[in-house]
Amino acid sequence: MRAVRYGRNDQVSFNMTPMIDIVFLLIIFFLLSSHLVRRESQLEIPLPAATTGEDEWDETRPRVTLNVLSDGEVLLSGRAIAISQLSSRLAWARQEMTDDLEVRIRADRTVPYEFVSPILVAAAKAGVWNVTFAVVHDREAH
Repeated sequence: MRAVRYGRNDQVSFNMTPMIDIVFLLIIFFLLSSHLVRRESQLEIPLPAATTGEDEWDETRPRVTLNVLSDGEVLLSGRAIAISQLSSRLAWARQEMTDDLEVRIRADRTVPYEFVSPILVAAAKAGVWNVTFAVVHDREAH
């Protein structure tokens, strides 16, 4: 029998097809998820007016937006979510994204505080400390 020799001229090829497939899937995922985030922030909700506040919109910052409709229904990623599930979903988002996750609450101006308070409790239980409220600038106050 003849022994098989491997010399320096033998080349090992690396199949790039699976890696390219994964990269394209990631690109599609991020394109779709960024579209959902933008759509969520553009939902027509009459926001409360404020005379003070900071205009801090950072596209790169990891953020979860919660919309609270006039009937008290809470929307996460465009879907209704029960308050009992909110804490676990926020904890998951915090674990997947970053510990410095921001939760933005976009509540209808007619929603009583009793519908917003459980959201704050759920965020605290999830370990989210950075909670902001979306408002519109009240120009008449100046």
